[in-house]
Amino acid sequence: MKKFMVWAAFLILFIGCQSSEIVQQGGKDDMNKETKGLTKATFAGGCFWCSEADLEKLPGVAKVISGYTGGHKDNPTYEEVSSGTTGHYEAIQVYYDPSKISYEELLDAFWRHIDPTDGSGQFADRGSQYRSAIFYHDEEQKKLAEQSKTALSQSAKFSKPIATEILRFEKFYEAEDYHQDYCKINPLRYQYYRSGSGRDQFVKEVWGDEKKAASASATGRYKKPDDANLLKGLTPLQCEVTQRKGTEPPFKNEFWNNKREGIYVDIVSGEPLFTSLDKFDSGTGWPSFTKPLEAGNIVEKQDRSLFMARTEVRSKHGDSHLGHVFPDGPKPTGLRYCINSAALRFIPKEDLEKEGYGDYLRLFDKK
Repeated sequence: MKKFMVWAAFLILFIGCQSSEIVQQGGKDDMNKETKGLTKATFAGGCFWCSEADLEKLPGVAKVISGYTGGHKDNPTYEEVSSGTTGHYEAIQVYYDPSKISYEELLDAFWRHIDPTDGSGQFADRGSQYRSAIFYHDEEQKKLAEQSKTALSQSAKFSKPIATEILRFEKFYEAEDYHQDYCKINPLRYQYYRSGSGRDQFVKEVWGDEKKAASASATGRYKKPDDANLLKGLTPLQCEVTQRKGTEPPFKNEFWNNKREGIYVDIVSGEPLFTSLDKFDSGTGWPSFTKPLEAGNIVEKQDRSLFMARTEVRSKHGDSHLGHVFPDGPKPTGLRYCINSAALRFIPKEDLEKEGYGDYLRLFDKK
């Protein structure tokens, strides 16, 4: 499909009438020098031209390589992978600076550029070589990928189950030179292919302005202060709740009955967590939400304290204890995120711009 569309662009736009072979020759980069001190992540999101173009825009990403992984054929060619007989996926390898962008943020960006419910390909490209997958390089990446996938499933963003696989990374084969930086080397052909693939239309329909708003969480600005500054900035109750997994009294907390429009951020890090649009009266006396504003900013852990089995909710960047999530909420998610007011800071809609959260204003304009 990809070849067909590229050749359609080739003819329609009258670019390149010299040869039937679209190849850009170039030398290999000195990868050891370029990637020294960086961390590696591997994703398959359908056409690697698009995945490479999307993820290399993220702050903290130093380099993205297109290639093949997950199959049984050594040193496969593009033609062999395209045949669907090698078991390989079209994939990208991302080299990033973890001090500027986290693996969780990469996962969040990855989900927002694919159709994770499609197990037979991606958009116009069909076949096993175009399936989506996350290839983990260590147990920490595996854990984070599984948590991220679970959060996406529970968000009710999609009506169909998440089909993206989480697989152990084995070996990555760089694609031919003419596939690298394809969007820059062949911008007209790339744009014609991409606009016809349906990817951008799908992303806009599913995520809308949330896709833009999510970029705020990929800047690395949400961090937990050091211990000295942390204690200075919190009240005793806020410290007890966020740092020692305490619980504030019901009906006697700041936001349980707050009905103003706005968003709720972590009192420690400032990362966006919930919105008034998803808040409901659960009758429990604590702020309750049907889903997170940014699923990538939520970490869920098993909590067996007090002789009960519950799911604890923590913030990703601030590592604050927020509360718990229960499967007894209203539709469409059926979830109840029961959160302590002491773990939250409320930013009213009218203050979003001046507080640095202006991207979220569009969520309220839709009402």
